[in-house]
Amino acid sequence: MVSVRDPKAALSRLRGSARPHLSGAAERLVVTANERRRNPAERREAHVEAAFAAVLVAIVVGLPLAFDAPLPDTGVVVALIVALAVASRVEFDVGAGVTYPLQLVFVPVLFVLHPAWAPFVVATGLVLGRLGDVVRDRNPERLLVAIGNSWFAVGPALVLSIGDVTAPALEHWPLYLLALATQFAGDTATGMAREWLVLGLPPRLQLRMIGLVFLVDILLTPIGLLAALVAQDEPLAFLLVLPLAGLLAIFARERAARIDQAIELSKAYRGTALLLGDVISDDDEYTGEHSYGVIALALQIADEMGLDEDERRLVEFGALLHDVGKIAVPKEIINKAGRLDDEEWAVMKQHTVYGQQMLDKVGGSMTDVGVVVRGSHERWDGMGYPDGIAGEDVPRAARIVSVADTFSAITTTRSYRKAQSPEAAIAELRRCAGTQFDPQVVDAAVTVLQRPAPSTPAELLSLASYGGSDGARETRSPHALVEDQVEQPF
Repeated sequence: MVSVRDPKAALSRLRGSARPHLSGAAERLVVTANERRRNPAERREAHVEAAFAAVLVAIVVGLPLAFDAPLPDTGVVVALIVALAVASRVEFDVGAGVTYPLQLVFVPVLFVLHPAWAPFVVATGLVLGRLGDVVRDRNPERLLVAIGNSWFAVGPALVLSIGDVTAPALEHWPLYLLALATQFAGDTATGMAREWLVLGLPPRLQLRMIGLVFLVDILLTPIGLLAALVAQDEPLAFLLVLPLAGLLAIFARERAARIDQAIELSKAYRGTALLLGDVISDDDEYTGEHSYGVIALALQIADEMGLDEDERRLVEFGALLHDVGKIAVPKEIINKAGRLDDEEWAVMKQHTVYGQQMLDKVGGSMTDVGVVVRGSHERWDGMGYPDGIAGEDVPRAARIVSVADTFSAITTTRSYRKAQSPEAAIAELRRCAGTQFDPQVVDAAVTVLQRPAPSTPAELLSLASYGGSDGARETRSPHALVEDQVEQPF
Protein backbone atom coordinates (compact mmCIF):
# COMPACT_ATOMS: atom_id res chain seq x y z
CA MET A 1 0.00 0.00 0.00
CA VAL A 2 1.25 3.49 -0.89
CA SER A 3 1.30 6.03 1.90
CA VAL A 4 -1.01 9.00 1.33
CA ARG A 5 1.83 11.16 2.60
CA ASP A 6 4.00 10.11 -0.33
CA PRO A 7 2.23 11.32 -3.50
CA LYS A 8 5.39 10.97 -5.61
CA ALA A 9 5.59 7.26 -4.84
CA ALA A 10 1.90 6.89 -5.62
CA LEU A 11 2.37 8.59 -8.98
CA SER A 12 5.31 6.33 -9.77
CA ARG A 13 3.18 3.28 -9.07
CA LEU A 14 0.37 4.58 -11.25
CA ARG A 15 2.74 5.20 -14.16
CA GLY A 16 3.71 1.59 -14.50
CA SER A 17 5.96 0.32 -11.77
CA ALA A 18 3.12 -1.97 -10.72
CA ARG A 19 0.88 -2.51 -13.73
CA PRO A 20 -2.37 -4.46 -13.27
CA HIS A 21 -2.00 -8.23 -13.53
CA LEU A 22 -4.60 -8.30 -16.29
CA SER A 23 -5.20 -5.26 -18.47
CA GLY A 24 -8.67 -3.95 -19.14
CA ALA A 25 -8.51 -4.96 -22.79
CA ALA A 26 -7.18 -8.40 -21.90
CA GLU A 27 -9.89 -8.90 -19.30
CA ARG A 28 -12.62 -7.96 -21.77
CA LEU A 29 -11.29 -10.32 -24.43
CA VAL A 30 -10.89 -13.20 -21.99
CA VAL A 31 -14.45 -12.76 -20.71
CA THR A 32 -15.79 -12.54 -24.27
CA ALA A 33 -13.87 -15.63 -25.33
CA ASN A 34 -15.16 -17.59 -22.33
CA GLU A 35 -18.72 -16.63 -23.14
CA ARG A 36 -18.26 -17.67 -26.76
CA ARG A 37 -16.95 -21.06 -25.67
CA ARG A 38 -19.94 -21.67 -23.41
CA ASN A 39 -22.72 -20.43 -25.65
CA PRO A 40 -23.91 -21.52 -29.10
CA ALA A 41 -22.64 -19.31 -31.91
CA GLU A 42 -24.94 -16.51 -32.93
CA ARG A 43 -26.15 -16.55 -36.51
CA ARG A 44 -23.63 -13.93 -37.65
CA GLU A 45 -20.72 -15.79 -36.09
CA ALA A 46 -21.92 -19.08 -37.57
CA HIS A 47 -22.07 -17.57 -41.06
CA VAL A 48 -18.59 -16.06 -40.76
CA GLU A 49 -17.05 -19.26 -39.43
CA ALA A 50 -18.82 -21.35 -42.08
CA ALA A 51 -17.41 -19.16 -44.84
CA PHE A 52 -13.83 -19.40 -43.56
CA ALA A 53 -14.21 -23.15 -42.96
CA ALA A 54 -15.55 -23.73 -46.49
CA VAL A 55 -12.57 -21.99 -48.09
CA LEU A 56 -10.18 -23.93 -45.86
CA VAL A 57 -11.78 -27.25 -46.82
CA ALA A 58 -11.33 -26.37 -50.49
CA ILE A 59 -7.64 -25.71 -49.84
CA VAL A 60 -7.31 -28.96 -47.87
CA VAL A 61 -8.65 -30.90 -50.85
CA GLY A 62 -6.84 -28.92 -53.51
CA LEU A 63 -3.29 -28.70 -52.15
CA PRO A 64 -2.36 -32.42 -52.38
CA LEU A 65 -3.83 -32.54 -55.88
CA ALA A 66 -2.04 -29.39 -57.00
CA PHE A 67 1.39 -30.67 -55.89
CA ASP A 68 0.73 -34.33 -56.71
CA ALA A 69 1.54 -35.26 -53.11
CA PRO A 70 1.96 -39.02 -52.56
CA LEU A 71 -0.54 -40.75 -50.26
CA PRO A 72 0.92 -40.96 -46.75
CA ASP A 73 1.06 -43.98 -44.47
CA THR A 74 -2.32 -44.31 -42.74
CA GLY A 75 -0.86 -45.23 -39.36
CA VAL A 76 1.45 -42.21 -39.33
CA VAL A 77 -1.38 -39.89 -40.37
CA VAL A 78 -3.61 -41.20 -37.58
CA ALA A 79 -0.80 -40.77 -35.04
CA LEU A 80 -0.21 -37.18 -36.17
CA ILE A 81 -3.91 -36.33 -36.03
CA VAL A 82 -4.27 -37.77 -32.53
CA ALA A 83 -1.13 -35.94 -31.36
CA LEU A 84 -2.49 -32.66 -32.73
CA ALA A 85 -5.81 -33.31 -31.02
CA VAL A 86 -4.01 -33.86 -27.72
CA ALA A 87 -1.89 -30.72 -28.14
CA SER A 88 -5.01 -28.69 -29.02
CA ARG A 89 -6.44 -29.51 -25.60
CA VAL A 90 -3.60 -27.65 -23.91
CA GLU A 91 -5.00 -24.12 -23.91
CA PHE A 92 -2.57 -21.55 -22.61
CA ASP A 93 -3.67 -17.98 -21.86
CA VAL A 94 -0.94 -15.56 -22.95
CA GLY A 95 -1.63 -11.86 -22.47
CA ALA A 96 -5.10 -11.34 -23.96
CA GLY A 97 -4.74 -14.23 -26.39
CA VAL A 98 -4.87 -17.99 -26.24
CA THR A 99 -2.22 -20.29 -27.68
CA TYR A 100 -1.69 -24.03 -27.97
CA PRO A 101 1.59 -25.99 -28.23
CA LEU A 102 0.68 -27.13 -31.75
CA GLN A 103 4.14 -26.28 -33.11
CA LEU A 104 5.47 -29.36 -31.31
CA VAL A 105 3.45 -31.54 -33.71
CA PHE A 106 2.78 -29.22 -36.64
CA VAL A 107 6.44 -28.84 -37.59
CA PRO A 108 6.97 -32.64 -37.77
CA VAL A 109 3.80 -32.90 -39.89
CA LEU A 110 5.44 -30.71 -42.54
CA PHE A 111 8.33 -33.18 -42.93
CA VAL A 112 7.02 -36.60 -41.92
CA LEU A 113 4.38 -36.18 -44.66
CA HIS A 114 4.45 -34.16 -47.84
CA PRO A 115 3.82 -30.56 -46.69
CA ALA A 116 0.73 -30.32 -48.92
CA TRP A 117 -1.03 -32.70 -46.51
CA ALA A 118 -0.43 -30.42 -43.49
CA PRO A 119 -3.70 -28.42 -43.67
CA PHE A 120 -5.70 -31.65 -43.84
CA VAL A 121 -3.95 -33.19 -40.85
CA VAL A 122 -4.18 -29.98 -38.81
CA ALA A 123 -7.88 -29.39 -39.55
CA THR A 124 -8.74 -33.02 -38.76
CA GLY A 125 -6.71 -32.95 -35.54
CA LEU A 126 -8.32 -29.71 -34.32
CA VAL A 127 -11.80 -31.04 -35.08
CA LEU A 128 -11.02 -34.27 -33.21
CA GLY A 129 -9.74 -32.26 -30.27
CA ARG A 130 -13.05 -30.37 -29.99
CA LEU A 131 -15.45 -33.28 -30.43
CA GLY A 132 -15.79 -33.80 -26.69
CA ASP A 133 -16.72 -30.14 -26.16
CA VAL A 134 -19.24 -30.29 -28.99
CA VAL A 135 -20.97 -33.33 -27.52
CA ARG A 136 -20.90 -31.98 -23.95
CA ASP A 137 -22.13 -28.48 -24.83
CA ARG A 138 -24.35 -29.55 -27.74
CA ASN A 139 -22.73 -26.81 -29.76
CA PRO A 140 -21.78 -28.14 -33.22
CA GLU A 141 -20.89 -24.65 -34.46
CA ARG A 142 -17.60 -25.00 -32.55
CA LEU A 143 -16.46 -27.48 -35.20
CA LEU A 144 -16.56 -24.64 -37.73
CA VAL A 145 -14.35 -22.61 -35.40
CA ALA A 146 -11.90 -25.51 -35.13
CA ILE A 147 -11.65 -25.76 -38.92
CA GLY A 148 -11.20 -21.99 -39.20
CA ASN A 149 -8.40 -22.15 -36.65
CA SER A 150 -6.44 -24.35 -39.07
CA TRP A 151 -5.60 -21.48 -41.44
CA PHE A 152 -2.14 -21.11 -39.91
CA ALA A 153 -1.08 -24.35 -41.66
CA VAL A 154 -1.76 -23.08 -45.19
CA GLY A 155 1.17 -20.66 -45.55
CA PRO A 156 3.96 -23.06 -44.47
CA ALA A 157 2.43 -25.87 -46.56
CA LEU A 158 2.50 -23.67 -49.66
CA VAL A 159 6.03 -22.37 -49.03
CA LEU A 160 7.57 -25.81 -48.47
CA SER A 161 5.58 -27.41 -51.28
CA ILE A 162 6.63 -24.76 -53.78
CA GLY A 163 10.22 -25.01 -52.55
CA ASP A 164 10.01 -28.83 -52.82
CA VAL A 165 11.33 -29.17 -49.26
CA THR A 166 10.20 -32.54 -47.92
CA ALA A 167 13.00 -33.26 -45.43
CA PRO A 168 14.51 -31.04 -42.70
CA ALA A 169 17.96 -29.65 -43.44
CA LEU A 170 19.74 -26.58 -42.07
CA GLU A 171 20.53 -25.38 -45.59
CA HIS A 172 16.84 -24.62 -46.06
CA TRP A 173 16.73 -22.14 -43.17
CA PRO A 174 15.63 -19.19 -45.37
CA LEU A 175 12.58 -21.18 -46.44
CA TYR A 176 11.89 -22.13 -42.84
CA LEU A 177 11.87 -18.48 -41.83
CA LEU A 178 9.60 -17.66 -44.76
CA ALA A 179 7.28 -20.53 -43.81
CA LEU A 180 7.11 -19.26 -40.21
CA ALA A 181 6.42 -15.72 -41.44
CA THR A 182 3.59 -16.91 -43.69
CA GLN A 183 2.19 -18.93 -40.79
CA PHE A 184 2.00 -15.82 -38.63
CA ALA A 185 0.70 -13.66 -41.47
CA GLY A 186 -2.04 -16.10 -42.41
CA ASP A 187 -3.03 -16.73 -38.83
CA THR A 188 -3.11 -12.99 -38.08
CA ALA A 189 -5.06 -12.01 -41.20
CA THR A 190 -7.74 -14.66 -40.88
CA GLY A 191 -7.99 -14.31 -37.10
CA MET A 192 -8.36 -10.52 -37.24
CA ALA A 193 -10.91 -10.78 -40.05
CA ARG A 194 -13.00 -13.27 -38.10
CA GLU A 195 -12.88 -11.28 -34.85
CA TRP A 196 -13.65 -8.04 -36.69
CA LEU A 197 -16.60 -9.53 -38.58
CA VAL A 198 -18.02 -11.29 -35.51
CA LEU A 199 -17.15 -8.97 -32.60
CA GLY A 200 -16.22 -5.73 -34.33
CA LEU A 201 -12.85 -5.89 -32.56
CA PRO A 202 -10.49 -3.37 -34.24
CA PRO A 203 -7.46 -4.96 -35.96
CA ARG A 204 -5.12 -2.47 -34.26
CA LEU A 205 -6.19 -3.70 -30.82
CA GLN A 206 -5.80 -7.32 -31.89
CA LEU A 207 -2.26 -6.69 -33.15
CA ARG A 208 -1.26 -5.39 -29.72
CA MET A 209 -2.63 -8.55 -28.13
CA ILE A 210 -0.97 -11.32 -30.17
CA GLY A 211 2.73 -10.63 -29.77
CA LEU A 212 3.15 -13.03 -26.86
CA VAL A 213 1.16 -15.71 -28.70
CA PHE A 214 3.61 -15.60 -31.60
CA LEU A 215 6.56 -15.57 -29.21
CA VAL A 216 5.39 -18.91 -27.78
CA ASP A 217 5.16 -20.35 -31.30
CA ILE A 218 8.64 -19.09 -32.14
CA LEU A 219 10.11 -20.69 -29.01
CA LEU A 220 8.40 -24.04 -29.67
CA THR A 221 9.32 -24.20 -33.37
CA PRO A 222 12.96 -25.33 -32.88
CA ILE A 223 11.75 -28.15 -30.61
CA GLY A 224 9.30 -29.21 -33.29
CA LEU A 225 12.10 -29.08 -35.88
CA LEU A 226 14.27 -31.33 -33.71
CA ALA A 227 11.37 -33.79 -33.48
CA ALA A 228 11.08 -33.67 -37.29
CA LEU A 229 14.79 -34.48 -37.66
CA VAL A 230 14.48 -37.49 -35.37
CA ALA A 231 11.35 -38.63 -37.20
CA GLN A 232 13.24 -39.00 -40.46
CA ASP A 233 14.53 -42.36 -39.28
CA GLU A 234 11.54 -43.31 -37.13
CA PRO A 235 8.29 -41.56 -38.20
CA LEU A 236 6.62 -41.97 -34.81
CA ALA A 237 9.57 -40.56 -32.86
CA PHE A 238 7.89 -37.14 -32.84
CA LEU A 239 5.62 -38.51 -30.09
CA LEU A 240 8.49 -38.00 -27.66
CA VAL A 241 7.66 -34.27 -27.54
CA LEU A 242 4.16 -34.85 -26.16
CA PRO A 243 5.31 -34.99 -22.50
CA LEU A 244 6.37 -31.35 -22.96
CA ALA A 245 2.79 -30.56 -23.96
CA GLY A 246 1.68 -32.26 -20.75
CA LEU A 247 4.01 -30.04 -18.73
CA LEU A 248 2.59 -26.97 -20.46
CA ALA A 249 -0.91 -28.23 -19.62
CA ILE A 250 -0.06 -28.13 -15.92
CA PHE A 251 1.21 -24.56 -16.23
CA ALA A 252 -1.84 -23.64 -18.34
CA ARG A 253 -4.28 -24.80 -15.69
CA GLU A 254 -2.49 -22.81 -13.01
CA ARG A 255 -2.39 -19.68 -15.16
CA ALA A 256 -6.06 -20.05 -16.11
CA ALA A 257 -6.96 -20.23 -12.43
CA ARG A 258 -4.97 -17.06 -11.70
CA ILE A 259 -6.65 -15.22 -14.59
CA ASP A 260 -10.10 -16.28 -13.36
CA GLN A 261 -9.16 -14.99 -9.91
CA ALA A 262 -7.95 -11.71 -11.41
CA ILE A 263 -11.23 -11.25 -13.29
CA GLU A 264 -13.29 -12.00 -10.19
CA LEU A 265 -11.15 -9.60 -8.17
CA SER A 266 -11.63 -6.93 -10.82
CA LYS A 267 -15.39 -7.43 -10.59
CA ALA A 268 -15.18 -7.09 -6.83
CA TYR A 269 -13.24 -3.82 -7.12
CA ARG A 270 -15.74 -2.50 -9.64
CA GLY A 271 -18.59 -3.47 -7.35
CA THR A 272 -16.84 -1.68 -4.49
CA ALA A 273 -16.47 1.46 -6.60
CA LEU A 274 -20.14 1.43 -7.56
CA LEU A 275 -21.14 0.82 -3.96
CA LEU A 276 -19.07 3.80 -2.84
CA GLY A 277 -20.75 5.83 -5.59
CA ASP A 278 -24.12 4.90 -4.11
CA VAL A 279 -22.84 5.86 -0.65
CA ILE A 280 -21.87 9.29 -2.00
CA SER A 281 -25.36 9.73 -3.48
CA ASP A 282 -27.04 8.70 -0.25
CA ASP A 283 -24.76 10.90 1.84
CA ASP A 284 -25.23 14.01 -0.30
CA GLU A 285 -27.60 14.07 -3.27
CA TYR A 286 -25.92 17.04 -4.96
CA THR A 287 -22.48 15.50 -4.75
CA GLY A 288 -23.70 12.10 -5.97
CA GLU A 289 -25.57 13.40 -9.01
CA HIS A 290 -22.68 15.69 -9.85
CA SER A 291 -20.29 12.71 -9.84
CA TYR A 292 -22.39 10.85 -12.40
CA GLY A 293 -22.38 13.88 -14.70
CA VAL A 294 -18.61 14.14 -14.39
CA ILE A 295 -18.21 10.44 -15.32
CA ALA A 296 -20.19 10.85 -18.52
CA LEU A 297 -18.15 13.78 -19.84
CA ALA A 298 -14.83 12.41 -18.55
CA LEU A 299 -15.32 9.16 -20.49
CA GLN A 300 -16.15 11.11 -23.65
CA ILE A 301 -12.90 13.07 -23.24
CA ALA A 302 -10.92 9.88 -22.57
CA ASP A 303 -12.28 8.33 -25.77
CA GLU A 304 -11.46 11.47 -27.74
CA MET A 305 -7.87 11.30 -26.46
CA GLY A 306 -7.58 7.62 -27.36
CA LEU A 307 -6.83 6.32 -23.87
CA ASP A 308 -6.36 2.58 -23.53
CA GLU A 309 -8.81 0.55 -21.49
CA ASP A 310 -6.70 0.54 -18.34
CA GLU A 311 -6.39 4.32 -18.20
CA ARG A 312 -10.01 4.75 -19.30
CA ARG A 313 -11.02 2.63 -16.32
CA LEU A 314 -9.02 4.94 -14.04
CA VAL A 315 -10.88 7.89 -15.56
CA GLU A 316 -14.23 6.19 -14.99
CA PHE A 317 -13.61 5.24 -11.37
CA GLY A 318 -11.73 8.46 -10.64
CA ALA A 319 -14.68 10.49 -11.89
CA LEU A 320 -17.16 8.36 -9.95
CA LEU A 321 -15.20 8.63 -6.70
CA HIS A 322 -13.48 12.01 -6.98
CA ASP A 323 -15.73 13.35 -4.22
CA VAL A 324 -15.82 10.23 -2.05
CA GLY A 325 -13.70 11.95 0.61
CA LYS A 326 -16.50 14.41 1.27
CA ILE A 327 -18.14 11.68 3.32
CA ALA A 328 -15.56 12.53 5.99
CA VAL A 329 -16.18 16.30 5.76
CA PRO A 330 -18.73 17.76 8.23
CA LYS A 331 -22.14 18.32 6.63
CA GLU A 332 -22.32 21.91 7.82
CA ILE A 333 -19.31 22.64 5.63
CA ILE A 334 -20.56 20.65 2.64
CA ASN A 335 -24.02 22.26 2.71
CA LYS A 336 -23.01 25.80 3.67
CA ALA A 337 -24.75 28.23 1.31
CA GLY A 338 -22.24 31.04 1.61
CA ARG A 339 -18.51 31.39 1.29
CA LEU A 340 -16.33 29.14 3.49
CA ASP A 341 -14.02 30.79 5.99
CA ASP A 342 -10.32 29.92 6.03
CA GLU A 343 -10.68 27.18 8.65
CA GLU A 344 -13.58 25.56 6.84
CA TRP A 345 -11.76 25.83 3.55
CA ALA A 346 -8.69 24.08 5.01
CA VAL A 347 -10.92 21.17 6.05
CA MET A 348 -12.62 21.03 2.66
CA LYS A 349 -9.29 20.87 0.82
CA GLN A 350 -8.49 17.64 2.63
CA HIS A 351 -11.36 15.75 0.99
CA THR A 352 -9.14 14.40 -1.80
CA VAL A 353 -6.69 13.09 0.81
CA TYR A 354 -9.56 11.49 2.73
CA GLY A 355 -10.74 9.92 -0.51
CA GLN A 356 -7.35 8.39 -1.23
CA GLN A 357 -7.13 7.06 2.32
CA MET A 358 -10.49 5.32 1.92
CA LEU A 359 -9.52 3.73 -1.39
CA ASP A 360 -6.12 2.67 -0.09
CA LYS A 361 -7.93 0.68 2.56
CA VAL A 362 -9.84 -1.15 -0.19
CA GLY A 363 -6.50 -1.93 -1.87
CA GLY A 364 -5.82 -3.49 -5.27
CA SER A 365 -6.80 -1.39 -8.29
CA MET A 366 -8.63 1.03 -6.00
CA THR A 367 -5.21 2.20 -4.82
CA ASP A 368 -4.53 3.51 -8.33
CA VAL A 369 -7.94 5.15 -8.38
CA GLY A 370 -7.03 6.80 -5.09
CA VAL A 371 -4.08 8.51 -6.79
CA VAL A 372 -6.48 9.94 -9.37
CA VAL A 373 -8.88 11.09 -6.65
CA ARG A 374 -6.03 12.78 -4.79
CA GLY A 375 -4.94 14.59 -7.95
CA SER A 376 -8.39 15.66 -9.15
CA HIS A 377 -7.97 19.20 -7.75
CA GLU A 378 -4.35 19.71 -8.72
CA ARG A 379 -3.62 22.32 -11.39
CA TRP A 380 -1.48 22.37 -14.50
CA ASP A 381 0.49 25.34 -13.10
CA GLY A 382 1.05 23.70 -9.69
CA MET A 383 -1.28 25.99 -7.75
CA GLY A 384 -3.80 23.28 -6.84
CA TYR A 385 -4.17 21.07 -3.80
CA PRO A 386 -3.29 19.01 -1.77
CA ASP A 387 0.30 18.54 -3.04
CA GLY A 388 0.86 21.44 -5.45
CA ILE A 389 2.20 19.19 -8.22
CA ALA A 390 2.17 20.55 -11.77
CA GLY A 391 2.04 19.58 -15.43
CA GLU A 392 2.42 15.93 -16.29
CA ASP A 393 3.23 15.11 -12.68
CA VAL A 394 -0.54 15.19 -12.26
CA PRO A 395 -1.94 11.84 -13.50
CA ARG A 396 -3.63 12.26 -16.88
CA ALA A 397 -6.79 10.63 -15.60
CA ALA A 398 -6.94 13.25 -12.82
CA ARG A 399 -6.44 16.05 -15.38
CA ILE A 400 -9.39 14.73 -17.36
CA VAL A 401 -11.58 14.45 -14.27
CA SER A 402 -10.66 18.03 -13.33
CA VAL A 403 -11.87 19.42 -16.67
CA ALA A 404 -15.08 17.38 -16.63
CA ASP A 405 -15.66 18.38 -13.00
CA THR A 406 -15.33 22.07 -13.82
CA PHE A 407 -17.63 21.94 -16.85
CA SER A 408 -20.28 20.25 -14.74
CA ALA A 409 -19.81 22.82 -11.98
CA ILE A 410 -20.31 25.78 -14.31
CA THR A 411 -23.34 24.40 -16.11
CA THR A 412 -25.33 23.24 -13.06
CA THR A 413 -27.19 25.19 -10.39
CA ARG A 414 -26.65 25.49 -6.66
CA SER A 415 -28.46 27.59 -4.10
CA TYR A 416 -25.75 30.25 -4.20
CA ARG A 417 -25.17 30.33 -7.97
CA LYS A 418 -27.18 29.91 -11.13
CA ALA A 419 -26.03 27.62 -13.91
CA GLN A 420 -24.24 29.15 -16.87
CA SER A 421 -24.56 28.07 -20.49
CA PRO A 422 -22.35 25.38 -22.04
CA GLU A 423 -20.89 28.08 -24.28
CA ALA A 424 -19.82 30.11 -21.26
CA ALA A 425 -18.30 27.00 -19.68
CA ILE A 426 -16.33 26.22 -22.85
CA ALA A 427 -15.02 29.78 -22.94
CA GLU A 428 -13.90 29.44 -19.31
CA LEU A 429 -12.15 26.13 -20.01
CA ARG A 430 -10.26 27.74 -22.88
CA ARG A 431 -9.32 30.74 -20.74
CA CYS A 432 -7.87 28.48 -18.07
CA ALA A 433 -6.04 26.12 -20.46
CA GLY A 434 -2.33 26.17 -19.62
CA THR A 435 -2.88 27.48 -16.09
CA GLN A 436 -5.58 25.49 -14.34
CA PHE A 437 -6.01 22.77 -16.99
CA ASP A 438 -3.93 20.63 -19.32
CA PRO A 439 -4.37 22.30 -22.75
CA GLN A 440 -4.64 18.94 -24.54
CA VAL A 441 -7.43 17.82 -22.24
CA VAL A 442 -9.26 21.12 -22.80
CA ASP A 443 -8.92 20.69 -26.58
CA ALA A 444 -10.41 17.20 -26.37
CA ALA A 445 -13.23 18.40 -24.10
CA VAL A 446 -14.11 21.27 -26.43
CA THR A 447 -14.14 18.87 -29.40
CA VAL A 448 -16.57 16.60 -27.56
CA LEU A 449 -18.78 19.43 -26.34
CA GLN A 450 -19.05 21.18 -29.71
CA ARG A 451 -20.21 18.12 -31.61
CA PRO A 452 -23.80 18.05 -32.84
CA ALA A 453 -24.14 14.93 -30.69
CA PRO A 454 -25.11 15.24 -26.99
CA SER A 455 -23.33 18.19 -25.40
CA THR A 456 -25.12 18.93 -22.13
CA PRO A 457 -24.37 17.11 -18.89
CA ALA A 458 -27.85 15.58 -18.78
CA GLU A 459 -27.61 14.25 -22.34
CA LEU A 460 -24.12 12.91 -21.77
CA LEU A 461 -25.37 11.32 -18.57
CA SER A 462 -28.14 9.58 -20.50
CA LEU A 463 -25.70 8.22 -23.06
CA ALA A 464 -23.31 6.92 -20.43
CA SER A 465 -26.14 5.12 -18.58
CA TYR A 466 -25.13 6.53 -15.23
CA GLY A 467 -27.38 7.73 -12.46
CA GLY A 468 -30.39 5.56 -13.20
CA SER A 469 -33.02 5.69 -15.92
CA ASP A 470 -33.86 9.35 -15.53
CA GLY A 471 -31.17 10.63 -17.86
CA ALA A 472 -32.81 14.05 -18.24
CA ARG A 473 -32.66 14.99 -14.58
CA GLU A 474 -30.69 18.05 -13.56
CA THR A 475 -27.13 17.46 -12.35
CA ARG A 476 -26.09 19.85 -9.61
CA SER A 477 -22.69 20.67 -8.22
CA PRO A 478 -21.23 22.29 -5.12
CA HIS A 479 -18.18 23.24 -7.16
CA ALA A 480 -16.98 26.39 -8.83
CA LEU A 481 -13.87 27.28 -10.81
CA VAL A 482 -10.57 27.33 -8.95
CA GLU A 483 -9.85 30.79 -10.39
CA ASP A 484 -13.26 32.14 -9.40
CA GLN A 485 -12.63 34.79 -6.72
CA VAL A 486 -16.27 35.00 -5.68
CA GLU A 487 -16.82 31.37 -4.69
CA GLN A 488 -14.54 28.65 -3.44
CA PRO A 489 -14.02 25.30 -5.17
CA PHE A 490 -14.57 22.09 -3.31
